[in-house]
Amino acid sequence: MGGDGKVYTLEDVSKHNTSEDCWLIINGKVYDVTKFLEDHPGGDEVLLSGTGKDATDDFEDVGHSTSARAMMDGFYVGEIDASTIPTKVKYTPPKQPHYNQDKTADFIIKLLQFLVPLVILGVAVGIRFYTKAA
Repeated sequence: MGGDGKVYTLEDVSKHNTSEDCWLIINGKVYDVTKFLEDHPGGDEVLLSGTGKDATDDFEDVGHSTSARAMMDGFYVGEIDASTIPTKVKYTPPKQPHYNQDKTADFIIKLLQFLVPLVILGVAVGIRFYTKAA
């Protein structure tokens, strides 16, 4: 690998967030991708948007080829101190009151709003059909 295996903190890596000095954290490893910015198929904006955070999810979501993964070895500069990366908080939806679908008054009104037009339409079609037959 290209680096000396030095351990960096998130704060250290976050300082390298420009097109002249761009470092990324992917799978617990730190990569200096500055020289690759111009050659990256997705453009330099994609790489720059991954600075200052753990870019592992961004990298994996794209589905890079094995040759792209092998190319990363040349950009390796060290490891990340995992204790400096904030843990992901699992989303828990807010508690909501139980929804009672059978609220009698509301339920009857909605049912009538559906059935009354159908009955009127049925009566109109029936009258039209019987008056034509006669």
